[in-house]
Amino acid sequence: MRNQARVLAVALAGTLAAAVVAAPASAARTGTPAGIMRPDSTYQLVTEPDDGLAPIYDLIDSATTTLDMTMYELTDTTAEQHLADAAARGVTVRVILDQNREKSHNTTAYDYLRQHGVQVHWAWTTYEATHQKTITVDGATSAIMSGNLTSQYYATSRDFAVIENNSYDVRAIEKTFAADFTDTAFTPTDGDNLVWSPTDSEQQILPIIANATTSLSVENEEMAYPEVTDALAAAAKRGVTVEITMTNDANDYATEFDTLTAAGAHVHTYAYTASRYIHAKVIVADRGTAAQVVDVGSQNFSDASWNHNRELGVISTNSGLIDGIDTAVATDYAGGTAWS
Repeated sequence: MRNQARVLAVALAGTLAAAVVAAPASAARTGTPAGIMRPDSTYQLVTEPDDGLAPIYDLIDSATTTLDMTMYELTDTTAEQHLADAAARGVTVRVILDQNREKSHNTTAYDYLRQHGVQVHWAWTTYEATHQKTITVDGATSAIMSGNLTSQYYATSRDFAVIENNSYDVRAIEKTFAADFTDTAFTPTDGDNLVWSPTDSEQQILPIIANATTSLSVENEEMAYPEVTDALAAAAKRGVTVEITMTNDANDYATEFDTLTAAGAHVHTYAYTASRYIHAKVIVADRGTAAQVVDVGSQNFSDASWNHNRELGVISTNSGLIDGIDTAVATDYAGGTAWS
């Protein structure tokens, strides 16, 4: 994996426009029953490296009053300039950067932003890592990302971002940011679509796998959580088509891959040196059925990521998100090498 933390990179290269998709919310936990659409909400999928970083820069540039960002790793000087420009035009810009694992990489950005009017806070050390990657502008729109702002990886890594304006989600993100910015103990709420670590990742993500009836398409950077391996293997054994695509770094997960393939799952891998690096953290279940759902965010399949880090993902039944993500994942799967 990339450096000692094994959780770096964001795939962002190219100049294609990201598509805005219509707004049915996922199964709700706050305010509405499952399946109720919020007509005032939109979800924009950014697929990397296809769409490039422009949608993220544009989001930063759209801020008029406030911008709150939590980022595991920030080594993109262009993004830093956009943040500084926002502060210069009077936007209140606050940034949380991880220090437990990435302080050495983040210090240059930390210093630059502080020198340019940005309020920067080293993440609370109570978490093993603050691995969340989120940008919220004007308390109204949030980008929930699987990748970091690390320009050295933009051309090669597969990642996704969901830019959404669901008010229940954005409010929950902002309340959690306010607590994290002041190192205050806080239990996040899920809004309509959110999944948090260390709060409820296992309780929300494992049922997606357990309830799948036709298909599971999976990408992740790690396969280090036995509960996930067991759930995927069980799905394959009950007849679900399980397709898993990962980067294979030094056969770190050979045992898990063997277990999965023995159960009937299909594992395709890329060499660590390949031009495509699988950094995304995504599960698409039962695409094309009434039960289709997607989970995408910062959570790797590891105990640290689910139970000890600050992480954020989004779970949705939005057909535009599902179709876009699953199409990209299928392309990656087709380009990988079958594990044997």
